[in-house]
Amino acid sequence: MPPLLPLLPLMVIAAGPVLIMIGLAVTRSHRLTFSITLAAILGALGSLGVLLPLVPTQVGLLFLFDGFVLFYSGLVLASGLVVAVLSYDYLKGREGAPEEFYLLLLGALLGALVLIASRHFVSFFLGLEILSISLYPLIAYLRDRPSPIEAAVKYLITAGASSAFLLFGMAIIYGLTGTMEFPEIGRRMGGLVQGQLLMPVGMVLLIIGIGFKLGVVPFHLWTPDVYEGAPAPVAAFVATVSKGAVFALLLRYFTEVSLRDRPALLAVFTIVAVASMCVGNLLALFQNNIKRLLAYSSIAHFGYLLVAFMSAGALRVFAVTYYLAAYFVATLGAFGVVTILSSREGDADEIGDYEGLFERRPWLAGVFTLMLLSLAGLPLTAGFLAKAFVVASGVGSTLWLPVLTLVGASGVALFYYLRVVAALFREPGAPAKRVAGVFGGPVFSLRGKIVMGVLFVLLIWWGVYPAGLMALISLIGIGR
Repeated sequence: MPPLLPLLPLMVIAAGPVLIMIGLAVTRSHRLTFSITLAAILGALGSLGVLLPLVPTQVGLLFLFDGFVLFYSGLVLASGLVVAVLSYDYLKGREGAPEEFYLLLLGALLGALVLIASRHFVSFFLGLEILSISLYPLIAYLRDRPSPIEAAVKYLITAGASSAFLLFGMAIIYGLTGTMEFPEIGRRMGGLVQGQLLMPVGMVLLIIGIGFKLGVVPFHLWTPDVYEGAPAPVAAFVATVSKGAVFALLLRYFTEVSLRDRPALLAVFTIVAVASMCVGNLLALFQNNIKRLLAYSSIAHFGYLLVAFMSAGALRVFAVTYYLAAYFVATLGAFGVVTILSSREGDADEIGDYEGLFERRPWLAGVFTLMLLSLAGLPLTAGFLAKAFVVASGVGSTLWLPVLTLVGASGVALFYYLRVVAALFREPGAPAKRVAGVFGGPVFSLRGKIVMGVLFVLLIWWGVYPAGLMALISLIGIGR
């Protein structure tokens, strides 16, 4: 086997920005740039099939490719494909050049793939910075509005702070263990005698840095402002691909380090999980801005994920993986509706913009309703089974406080999701400032309709007949 063959998905994605820059040197064409982006993402997805018979395989000290990496890479690439399709119609006709948007999108995808495949602190930090550096301009891409610039500055500051915490934590752990490889760190931590007081400090600093990237409490303050200010497709990308890749890395690292053997760290994650579920849902209760509501919702959802993350046994990784897949689909679908209804004047981000949507666009209202009900975890949606797996993994590990908090917080969340659903079927009250733009905007393309239709079908299919997704997860070895 050629030594670099496992890196094929990363090389295909990395080739995309190069081809786009060559194309931009010749001519500016939104359609051509979009086509190159789709070809790069589809090529990377196809290359995962080539790697399937070759896993597990390690590339140097930095990367490990196994079933876990292939599944999460496929999930991230498919999400990137959805964001790219939604972005094409969103950017079409707006002032400014849209071509560089796709270059940055592919750069962020490359960083996410590097993160997922990392087994070493060097590749971990490299992937995180590639992802973050691409996200700064993506968030600020609509320069004619003040809010994207403000959101990008806030993300830049918090990302810089998180990188500092990460580097300091990595330095302490490396100084104590003498290695930066995840498996070796786990093995050598058990034999530490001297410097044991410093090891928890290093681990906590690492958790703080990752906590900023995930937007969990108490590192969540940037999340609602960035979601509100970023263009709708970029907010979808941050909520899914960016956070999902970091969580996959977190799962990989603490699988190697054996979290259950360290009660102090388990207590830290318990506090973060409980606080995220409570704060995220309570702050979302009376939000009138859809994007801020989804931001606080995402804080709560990663609190739910931490419940499965802290559990033990084979169900742990399976529950996290199933939950992330369901969360990705529902979140992309919700932000997809926001993207479709947005106009050049601004994003459709107020609840008032959605009043009467069922009468005007029943298909979109139905899609939005299903996405919100799945995020709420109601039956017949993928979100219901995802929460059931998380609760089962938590109960199996006797994590009673996080599990009870999850159940109670889910009941609270139902209120604000249904509050939005009720607005879809309510007659419009006072005209919202962008109602004309929202309901009179350009008709979305067939590509966008197909993407939204696929998300709609997946959410019902995985909720009614989950055997397909469960078989795929088992086939590649996750959860064994």
